[in-house]
Amino acid sequence: MLRFMFVGDSMTIGSAGEHTWRHRMWQHLLATLGDTDFAVVGPRRALHDKVSGEPVSYDYACTDPAFPRHHFAGWGEGWLHMAPQIADAVRRDGADVLLISLGLIDLGFYTNAEQTAQNMRRFVAQARAANPRIRLVLLPVIPNIRARTDAPFAAEVSRFNVLLAKAVADLDTGASPLLLASAPPSYDIDVDTYDGTHPGESGEHKLAAAFADAMHQAWGLGAPYAPTPRPLPLPAVELSPTG
Repeated sequence: MLRFMFVGDSMTIGSAGEHTWRHRMWQHLLATLGDTDFAVVGPRRALHDKVSGEPVSYDYACTDPAFPRHHFAGWGEGWLHMAPQIADAVRRDGADVLLISLGLIDLGFYTNAEQTAQNMRRFVAQARAANPRIRLVLLPVIPNIRARTDAPFAAEVSRFNVLLAKAVADLDTGASPLLLASAPPSYDIDVDTYDGTHPGESGEHKLAAAFADAMHQAWGLGAPYAPTPRPLPLPAVELSPTG
């Protein structure tokens, strides 16, 4: 059984009333691996509550009790925050595969591209200290609406993504593979987010697809991503009069 852990910032934890891309990914894993060949783990379960500003909501749009809400994501958290904590999280839950979307917060508020890349490398070292055979799938930073008007910030995002690709190439090993997913080519912040940063329904599917397709192409895991269709309403049945 593979034990997956979602690691990320506000795009991954999600907020009250959302499905989250974690839910979309779980549906994909369920459809392609079956319910006995994987588990979703993590020390946290809540969504971000925008009223209190704290991760205290359990108001997921998905009400399926089978959906595992476990994760290791936080609103306003980045590589800087996760690197010192990841070893304990991996050790606690025995994670085998980390699906990681981090960096936007770091670059926006805390560290430049080089410092962020150093924290990413520290994160990898700590994860491997807890599990020497851990697999990591990393998503490049997707520029948000700020990058349209803040040229220095946009440059840092671009620079970090180059450094991230280099770090993945440097740190990848046969025992503990690192995989760089591709940013969704059709991702449009005007369409796929609700505020220029956080994914809406279409964005959730595209983020899940980025991870799913990368793992299928590189590791033969699962299958290409296909959104789970919504159930169609049953056709109305016209009753014949009796008597």
